[in-house]
Amino acid sequence: MSATQRLSLATLPTVPAGLRPPVDPRALRPRIVHLGIGAFHRAHQALATQTAEAAHGGGWGIAGVTQRSRAVVDALRPQDGLYSFTERRPEGPATGVVGAVTEVLHAADDSARLTGLLASADVTVVTLTVTEKGYRRDPAGGGLALEDPLVRADLEGAAPATVVGQLAAGLRARLRASGAPLSVVSCDNMAGNGAVLRRLVRDFVAASAWDERDRLLDWMTGSVAFPATVVDRIVPATTDADRETAARALGVADEGAVTGEPFTQWVLQDIFATDRPRWEEAGARFVADVAPYQSAKLRLLNGAHSALAYRGLAEGCETVADVLATPWGEAAVRAYCAEAAQSLPPAEGLDLAGYIDSLVVRFANPAMHHRIRQIAMDGSRKIPERWLAPLRELRAAGRDTPELVAALAAWARVTRDHPLDDPEAEALRRAWDARPPRDALRRLLSLLGAGDLADDTSLVASVAAELPSGARTR
Repeated sequence: MSATQRLSLATLPTVPAGLRPPVDPRALRPRIVHLGIGAFHRAHQALATQTAEAAHGGGWGIAGVTQRSRAVVDALRPQDGLYSFTERRPEGPATGVVGAVTEVLHAADDSARLTGLLASADVTVVTLTVTEKGYRRDPAGGGLALEDPLVRADLEGAAPATVVGQLAAGLRARLRASGAPLSVVSCDNMAGNGAVLRRLVRDFVAASAWDERDRLLDWMTGSVAFPATVVDRIVPATTDADRETAARALGVADEGAVTGEPFTQWVLQDIFATDRPRWEEAGARFVADVAPYQSAKLRLLNGAHSALAYRGLAEGCETVADVLATPWGEAAVRAYCAEAAQSLPPAEGLDLAGYIDSLVVRFANPAMHHRIRQIAMDGSRKIPERWLAPLRELRAAGRDTPELVAALAAWARVTRDHPLDDPEAEALRRAWDARPPRDALRRLLSLLGAGDLADDTSLVASVAAELPSGARTR
């Protein structure tokens, strides 16, 4: 690291004035609790909160909570919550310090503080970015996986280890303390993420043995909002080179540095229960129904990302830009999106052709270095919404689905040849013990919660036909 001092409130005055936060971090207090304070939150919602605070005030600070790893705590606590965001522009990086995070907690180590914050009437918003697997859903029914060992332990009275358990315990404490209304905002890539989270928290409370269980469920109905959202910004994993870039710009070391692309989007369902930051000052859009935006983002951006990741891994690529630099990369994006877009209903204000054009530009940004192994991880949780929902709808409508079939084949090949970080990694590997390959594919589809597709002989045969090369060459 080229800089010897570390970013903090004490060293902030040494940072070039134009790179300091537009708000005074000392003037903020925790009014938002964020569960899952990883790179994406710091490059998206925290930035938007800082912009809203600069425009309207309100003292909107964020108490960020990490669920498992203590790396974020170790990085940000010595820095008083400060970190830098570097926008990876094609013409060169642009860095600035973000001061919206007032404290950083570890869910297990600081469980009492977390529950206290969730109970506080001064906290009016909870946001989440815990990835799909963090919700502990039952893949078959979509509700809370009540047999999950961590969920069972939470229900038996342990300090909550799951985000759903943490929210339920916090809401219970909030009801006891004041009953103040609260908005709980999922910012993860799940269709209907607000309704999903509402169901999971209610499932947890209903399964509890709490004396006030029924009263808590009634209170939640009228006082706790779960807006649906769509979030979009490509945020690659931070590298040593990124930290060096930040240090050169700031003049101090930053162990919490994050980076992201220039593009950002945030669409929120306008059903908040109480006060919130004026995120519209940062370009957020508040709408009655986020579903059209959500479907377009999940099925086009996220779906294309996954398709490129699995095919790219099979063909030796390392980054999304590497894939777009191949002779087939751009054509693959456009063909996949053209097919998946047929599953989207018409929506006012959505220019699908323009959106697909923007994806090509974003994916090809040479400054991003977005590693496809990062995108490919946790496929068993991502693929059902990104690929299987449009696949079912298009096949039911009698449409051909060669791109989605090829994507499934590329994923299947990667589960066989390139094991990845996935909550079902061992089961995915064992699926290939089956012979012939069609039986392995049926097992893989069943692991995705898609028994109906596993029983679709024509689909399985089509995917199997793609397996020798993993995906078609163009």
